[in-house]
Amino acid sequence: MATMVDVARHAGVSVATVSHVLNDTRPVRPRTRQAVLDAIDELGYTPNTLARSLVTSRTRSIGLAVSAISNPYFTEILQGVEAAALEHGYSLLIADPHDDPVHELKAVRLLHERRVDGVIIAPSAGPGELVGHLLRHAVPAVFLDRLVDPAAAPGDPARFDQVCAESTEPTTRLVGHLTGLGHKRVGLVAGLPGLSTTTERITGYRHGLAAAGLPYDERLVVHGDSAAEGGERATRALLALGVPPTALVTANNAMTIGALRALRERGLSVPGDLALCCFDDFPWADLFSPRLTAISQPSKEIGARAVRLLLERLASPGRPGRTVRLPSTFVHRTSCGCPEPARNPRKGPVS
Repeated sequence: MATMVDVARHAGVSVATVSHVLNDTRPVRPRTRQAVLDAIDELGYTPNTLARSLVTSRTRSIGLAVSAISNPYFTEILQGVEAAALEHGYSLLIADPHDDPVHELKAVRLLHERRVDGVIIAPSAGPGELVGHLLRHAVPAVFLDRLVDPAAAPGDPARFDQVCAESTEPTTRLVGHLTGLGHKRVGLVAGLPGLSTTTERITGYRHGLAAAGLPYDERLVVHGDSAAEGGERATRALLALGVPPTALVTANNAMTIGALRALRERGLSVPGDLALCCFDDFPWADLFSPRLTAISQPSKEIGARAVRLLLERLASPGRPGRTVRLPSTFVHRTSCGCPEPARNPRKGPVS
């Protein structure tokens, strides 16, 4: 079995240089790095990850705590995290917190006990104890998709990095699109209370109404709790109003499915009886009849950016936390009541 010494001899470099290439502990000239990688490949050298972790106190592993991994949006985030982790030589351990603060804390503790170098988390609606645990144990962490409000959590959440897509302005655009089509009563199926995405999308909804000169009516906002069943229940409640909405914005893809079920149950058509726009594009949104007008989030890029932020945190533990917001995209189709748009392979970012 080849050793690091064999690799160094074969590449014509020092053992220290081989170590720097394997561990990314010091810059190595591209030609020298390639010589080491070629020697590793030719000799079939396999690094001893366990021994290396004992020396460096690093396991080259990342913990990912994300609920509803079966949701296409989070599946794509997972793909982005996994690809970026693999690119940088890290393995991935995954836990599902079930969007429950107690479960969330257990999941992150378990990942920490597995000696991951850091964690990437889509936080629940009550992350206070989680933040406290991360701070007490100095666990490098990045929050993705949902942001942690410093006022709602103990300690210093600003020490963490966060990455998400824009939510407020894209929701304003959905509402503005519907009011521009003449709708005066636009309902919102909102997400789980306490999530930053829920708060921001409600804010965007209100901005859209205000821009159209329409009053905010709290009866037209019903929480669907970010799940298909909740979206179905919320849509039923909106349809049961004395004067129901003529248009609907659903705040995530799962609730969109629930809303469509409720409309089918009532024998209502989209957009004939009710116009629909949704937050979150998903692979089959283009296959529905009508095709769904949606906001598309850069989910894979969110996952990849979270990994890069975490690696930067590991390299510079004392630096201030950063919040990165990525642009979302308005995808114009026909569920809003517009005629079929001209086919254009380019999707313009939300402005």
